[in-house]
This record gives sequence, structure tokens and C-alpha cells, in this order.
Amino acid sequence: MKKKLLSVLLCTAMVASLLAGCGSKASTEAAPAAEEAEEVSEEAPAAEEAEAAPAATSDDGKVHITYAQWGNDTETEATQAVADKFNAEQDQIVVEVLKIDHDNYVTKLNTMAAAGELPDTGIMSEAGVLNFAENGLLADISTMYEEGEAKPLECLTFKFDGTPVAYSAANEVLNLWYNADLLKDVCDKQGLAIAKMTPPAAAADAWDWDTFVQVAQSLTIDINGKNALDPDFDPDNVDIYGCNVNSLPWQLEVWAKSNGGGYYSADGKTCTINAAETAEAIQAVADLSLKYHCAPPVSSASTALSTSLGTEKVVMSTDGAWNVGTYLGPDAKYTYGVGVLPYFKDKVTICTGGPNVVFSQTEHPEEAMTWLKWYYQEENSWSLIEAGTWMPILDSWYTDQAKTDKWISNPNFPEKEMYQTAVVDYARDNSQSTSWYYVNGTEEFNSTLDTVFSYIWTGDMTAQEALDQYYDELNSIFEENNM
Repeated sequence: MKKKLLSVLLCTAMVASLLAGCGSKASTEAAPAAEEAEEVSEEAPAAEEAEAAPAATSDDGKVHITYAQWGNDTETEATQAVADKFNAEQDQIVVEVLKIDHDNYVTKLNTMAAAGELPDTGIMSEAGVLNFAENGLLADISTMYEEGEAKPLECLTFKFDGTPVAYSAANEVLNLWYNADLLKDVCDKQGLAIAKMTPPAAAADAWDWDTFVQVAQSLTIDINGKNALDPDFDPDNVDIYGCNVNSLPWQLEVWAKSNGGGYYSADGKTCTINAAETAEAIQAVADLSLKYHCAPPVSSASTALSTSLGTEKVVMSTDGAWNVGTYLGPDAKYTYGVGVLPYFKDKVTICTGGPNVVFSQTEHPEEAMTWLKWYYQEENSWSLIEAGTWMPILDSWYTDQAKTDKWISNPNFPEKEMYQTAVVDYARDNSQSTSWYYVNGTEEFNSTLDTVFSYIWTGDMTAQEALDQYYDELNSIFEENNM
């Protein structure tokens, strides 16, 4: 019997002209909900006619391959424009963009897979990659890059049984972002030294968690002008919060990793969600609101930077680097800054990025890899990198200072040296893969975990109580998808 083919978490919001999957990194900044898994059977219907028919051979002597993507007409046209550029630069391969409706993307790929008619390449969400690989639907791409050639960062490589099956098309890491104008205003009114209250921009200077909490309390002000360290502070009438931590389950994994825990073992073979180190880290996040009153009560409205820093009532908040392009750079009405995350035991951030894949049913894997390798070159997605929506994936952009300077000498970004250490160097030296790079079924797992976490945020259960009580359910999801 074939295993469940897909339980794919698709991106619910896409940047116009987005050329590859934003996956869960944007996710409208709201907690994800997994698509219903579908079973592929031998009796599955033949693939219905696509908007652009796949064509492997042609009278023009060129190899024609298809690239599947979801999106509206504008996004499809933008993607086709990139493909047209590739087609014009060489005379061996022609890429044709295959548009599939976003809402039917999973169903369509299921149907095409059962009929043996998958496209040659296509966009996928991070959480769906290993599910496809498990069912033999993704090609081995280990030969895409030669030894010594600039290649994607190791943490951006999806592997199944140790074999690379996808690279992220963009890099995204988590940081601590802050409203510099609000920070200065609070420090001036409270008589605080702004240098001590400003998030460190280098990993070597990162705050430990206790320091972070103390700073956040110092910057949390009630309607009477008292901060959260004052015995007369009124926690029921807070005017300005010192911090906010994004509560999406996939992002919260970074704190477990920093504390020596994690949702899974490092090899992805064991579910460790209720480990003491993991529970301790999640409880510390909950206590920012429940105990120290320096963060807003956790809700879906307090996840994104646009709804945390954007209120201009929160001084600093954790979230991903894509916010430079989607919110901070073009839209923020205040000066912003970026620092590294605070830490428990290890100075860690996590990375992610939506992947493109080569489907195993293609008759032209080498040509498909040639197309994707070209596509991954930063100059071919420069508008998104320049805007700050994407970070480069090739390691040379993190090690060659001339390339780094070209990337970050940008008016959309904060002060150059700050961004260099807080984002570029931090991503290179302190980044670990988000678990969907090496664990299957994370979309269902995280969706269930979001519900479990809700009992922690309200204080109805401690983190250890909730994770212990629901461990069997969470472990069952893990084992169903990974054993």
C-alpha cells in the first residue's frame, strides 16, 4: 500500500512576482493549518489537462521542460518572464511555466503523480518536500553542484535518507527586530542607558535569556509611567510592552534548540517534544506574559512584526528576515534595527526557505537541474533580494565580502555593519535547519502543537504538563510519518 502522499502546507500569501515558494515563512504570519492529506491509489484518475501542456521534446531540437507554480495571473506572468530570460540565454532548454490554481495545487499534483504525469520541476512548500521524497517522487539532485563550486548553504538542503532532494530558493533566518524610535523614547523617559537596552547586533554579544527578560521589563511601561521592574507597576494597564516573541510553532523551535532540546532528536529519528529542556524553553516564552508581564498575551494577532512592532506599542519582537521586504523596508513608519536572538545555552537561529524540486518522473533530470541551478543564482532573483524579501542561498554571498557588500549596501536595510553581523554573519555561523528539512509530517505535527501550546499561553497548564499530556498524540503523528 502506498503511504499518504501529501499533507502539504501551502503558502497562503505570496509576494507579487514571487518566483519560488515562501512556504511557511510568510504564512500571513498566522499559525498554519495543514491541508487534508490525500491517498493516492492505483485507481486515481488521469491528470486533467494543464494550462500549459508539458512538452518533453520539440521540433526545434531543444528539450522542453515544465515548471509548476501556483499564483494569480500576475505572479504567473512574472515567473514566465524569468523563464523567458533563461530561455533566451541558452539554446538547449526551453522552460514552460505550468500554472496550477493555488487551492487545487495539492489535489492536482496528487492526480498528476498517480497518472505518471508530474511536471519536470516545480515549487513546493517546505513541509511537503520529504513527503514527496518518501514516495519516490523527487529526484536525487546531489550532482547539481560540483566539488568546490559555490553551492547552497548546508542548512538549506532538504535530505531524505541522506540524499539531497531539494534546495531552498531563498534563505530566511530569525532575528530580534526593534523600533529604534520607540526604544529611544522609552529610554529617555525612564532614564535608561540606550546602549544597554539596544539588542546586540553580534552573536558574541548576545543577551542570555535572563538579561533579555530584564531589559524587556525595563522597557515595559504602564499607563502611569512605571516599568515592569517597579513594585507599583500595574500589569493590567500596560501602555508599552518591552518585547514580543512570535508564537508560530515552527519558530518556537529555536528556543528549544537554544536550551539544548528540540522537537526531535538531531538525527530526526525520535520525537523529543516533552524533553525537560524543551518544556523549560517554551515555559520561559509563556512567562514573558504570564509572570513578567513584559510581552502581550499570546494570540494570533501578536505574531507578525506588522501586528507587534507595527502597533508602535511593542519595542522589540522576534521574526524572520523576510520582513525587511514585506513590511519593514517599504512600509514601516519608524526607524528600525535588528539584533541577534537572546539565548539559553547555545546561540542559535533557525533558517528556512521555500524550495523548488525536480520531480522523479521527468525524462530530463539534467536539464531540470540546469534550469534550477540557473534559477538559484542571485542575479536572477535580485529584485527580491534587493527588496529584503529573500536572502541569498549560495555560500559565497556569506563569505565573499564584495558580494556581501553588494547585497547589504541597501537603503531598505538598517545600518550596514548592524545587518552584516546580526543577519549575514549570524546566518552563516549560528544557523540550524528548521526541522522540516529532515523530519516528515511537520505540518500536521505543528498544527496539533499549536493547540497544545494554547493551554500553556493561558496558564491552564505548565509547558511540561501540556507536553507530557499530549506527547502520545504528537509522537503518534511523528511515527506515522517517519517510521
